[in-house]
Amino acid sequence: METNMTNKPLTTLNLTLSKFLREFDFNKPDFTNVPLGFPNCNFDNLDSTDTGKLNAIKTLWELNRPAKITSRSRIWNDPKGYQYLGVWQNAALLRTLIRKFTLTLPLSERRLKAQLDDAARSVKRNIEEGWKRPTTSEYLNFLGYSQASLEEVKGDIRDAKSDGFLPSKPLSTLNNILNIDLNIFKGPNKGQIKGEPDNPGHPYFIPLSTLNPHTLTYEVFMELINKTDFLLRKLVESLEKKLDDERMFFKVEQARIKDNSRRK
Repeated sequence: METNMTNKPLTTLNLTLSKFLREFDFNKPDFTNVPLGFPNCNFDNLDSTDTGKLNAIKTLWELNRPAKITSRSRIWNDPKGYQYLGVWQNAALLRTLIRKFTLTLPLSERRLKAQLDDAARSVKRNIEEGWKRPTTSEYLNFLGYSQASLEEVKGDIRDAKSDGFLPSKPLSTLNNILNIDLNIFKGPNKGQIKGEPDNPGHPYFIPLSTLNPHTLTYEVFMELINKTDFLLRKLVESLEKKLDDERMFFKVEQARIKDNSRRK
């Protein structure tokens, strides 16, 4: 037997649904204020007349409601299209360089090694997972996780320099230390390279395959981290604008449907 705690919300829902059914006008349908959970409402305690009316209203709702945002929010043809993103290429390179650097850490720094490896991996993985999410808002959430992990990497790199594990050489750059130019990636329609930076055939493969990790510097890591952070922020700004446009589209569609309904 159900308790009063369970019955109470059902009663409240049915009262709201009953009022909605009584006041609904098929000549001027208005879906701006619908019962909680509509159209998947609770049918308990409805008589056959109200149940029939509810089914008719649900049919009208399906025919007139705006297109779902989620169906048009995230569209991608290439399941690995994230590999074209400059920010992903940077994140993949960062993970590789971090892995090479942490191999030079003494055994006493096992915790720092594990944290750096995990955080660098998280920057890259969250971009990938966010890419596959069905909505822009979810994609943005995962980019936020990437940004947080990148900040963690940045803090650990600073500590590694302070603790004497990473040398500082002013004016050292990715270009003059590794012969890596981040600007070679111009987009998929301009011949951008896909794939991991340490894969044979990738432009970064040769410098990475022969890299002596002891040549890595604090400045090289900070350059890569800062440029990755910049690209993440630009991507977030772009997606936030896209999300705002989608919300505006949905509101316009709602207003259009409401206006059309009133004219019928």
